[in-house]
Amino acid sequence: MKRQHDPLKRQIAEIIFKAVQGAYGDLITESAIYDLLMDPPNPQMADYSFGCFFIAKIEKKTPIQVASELLPRFQSAVGFSSVQAAGPYLNFKFSLDLIGEKLMAPILSGVHFQKPELVQKAPKTMIEFSQPNTHKEIHVGHMRNACLGDALVKLHRYCGFDLISSTFPGDVGTHVAKCLWYLKFHNQETIPNSGKGEWLGRIYSKAHLKLEDELGTPQEEKNRESLTEILKQLEMGRGEYYELWKETRQWSVDLMNSVYQWAGIEFDRWYWESEVDAESVQFVNKLFAEGKLVRSEGAIGMNLEEDNLGFCLLLKSDGTGLYATKDLELARRKFQDFKVKKSIYVVDMRQALHFKQVFKVLEKLGFEEAKDCFHLQYNFVELPDGAMSSRKGNIVPLMELVNRMEAHVKSQYLSRYENEWSPEEISKVASQVAQGAIKYGMLRMDTNKKIVFDMNEWLKIDGESGPFVQYSCARIQSLQGKVAVSPEAKLNWNLLAHEGERALVQHLMHFHGIILNSTLNYKPSLVCTYLYELAKKFNYFYHECSIGQAETEDLKLTRMKLSLAVGKVLSQGLALLGIPTPQRM
Repeated sequence: MKRQHDPLKRQIAEIIFKAVQGAYGDLITESAIYDLLMDPPNPQMADYSFGCFFIAKIEKKTPIQVASELLPRFQSAVGFSSVQAAGPYLNFKFSLDLIGEKLMAPILSGVHFQKPELVQKAPKTMIEFSQPNTHKEIHVGHMRNACLGDALVKLHRYCGFDLISSTFPGDVGTHVAKCLWYLKFHNQETIPNSGKGEWLGRIYSKAHLKLEDELGTPQEEKNRESLTEILKQLEMGRGEYYELWKETRQWSVDLMNSVYQWAGIEFDRWYWESEVDAESVQFVNKLFAEGKLVRSEGAIGMNLEEDNLGFCLLLKSDGTGLYATKDLELARRKFQDFKVKKSIYVVDMRQALHFKQVFKVLEKLGFEEAKDCFHLQYNFVELPDGAMSSRKGNIVPLMELVNRMEAHVKSQYLSRYENEWSPEEISKVASQVAQGAIKYGMLRMDTNKKIVFDMNEWLKIDGESGPFVQYSCARIQSLQGKVAVSPEAKLNWNLLAHEGERALVQHLMHFHGIILNSTLNYKPSLVCTYLYELAKKFNYFYHECSIGQAETEDLKLTRMKLSLAVGKVLSQGLALLGIPTPQRM
């Protein structure tokens, strides 16, 4: 599925292929050589290295011997400043002229980023992510899912996938019943005129705590009966609770929309639990009538003990469905609605057993696409003092946090511009920096690691953070207005002799390779690391290699163009993570 997208690597692969063919015949394909090219352990040694192990095995020679036999065949190769043998490896270093033509010019013109098509024959894919529950407040922990899913959508589309983005909010279920129960029987508060979605989340927390307090009391059974009645009315789509649900559900939807609008997240398809609720129950009853499911202690499901997955419960003894019930129907709809070939569920690791059970049930029911369903797990977000819980109310509400972060950015970073910038620009930049802090913070860690949220750390402008990368990008933007370059100056990439300049150029070579690797392995963290390293290398170059005080006008122009190329790659990389780039900071 990978495409040979890198013109520089293709050039090396071509000359190695011809050299091997001339020395040993048809031992290896050009595409296989392309895939075997690797980064050297020390970038100062080469731009790419090729290990001679595969050829040596076929020829029954040592890799060192093969490398030394092939080396003379590269002495007249055009476009390289050096080709050397280092033990079993051949090291290739491009001439800066070739890099300028094949890499720098396309980056500066923007062609480098226009339909790069890093994959070919990619399967049509759906990524479902950000499944917040209505009647709960959206908190900072929810943003790991939202940021991860959105970045993967953007990365897949950039690489050339036909991609459908979807979400599956939970607008029915026990949590909703609890909230409606409390509103009906116990709420003494006045409904606010604004912020109703956030207020509803606090009501849910109070409901959960009250129900817990009444466990073991005579009220417990009455509460259970009330919750069951609420769930049945929601499933039937009529009754007083159903009407209350419609009104309060909209409050949560409004909150979701405000969060997604702030974060710049869009979905091609919104699936709702209520949309599949009744039909999923009917589907399970039909399967039970056909003898494909069994009854256990009054409940209906499938015994998966032979697969070490226990019993998958699909209908409770009171006849109401569960998450697994709805996911069976949802899986069918996804493949039917969009004819996708792969369905990715971005859901935290605590649901691992749930998805193993659902996919196994689908498989045993003969659902052919079960093999094409994939649960992308991630670890969750904690506060410095422990896990968050909407039930217990110990959360950091997202929009409240955003307001605090924007205020921090304004007071700590932007207050000095109050007399130069308009209030609108200050507010816009503060919002962009807050987005950069949250999204980079959520994406920089590998998905299997926990994230400990720390607002002050994430907002630092001098560490591994979104604002640091954003600031580096803004600094490059500002150069154009500060450094005057003579119109007669000529662009000459061979003038870049400093190690800091060469390190930047080498790092730029790997942008598309990192993007492709990140996409195919579902790891936006690789992009974060790449951008952070690029920003660090630029800051080293900026301090070591003066642009304004360069020895010649030609060198000044070339360094300026190198800086602009770095800025374009930083900006493009941030955009693929869903992070905006302020024009100035």
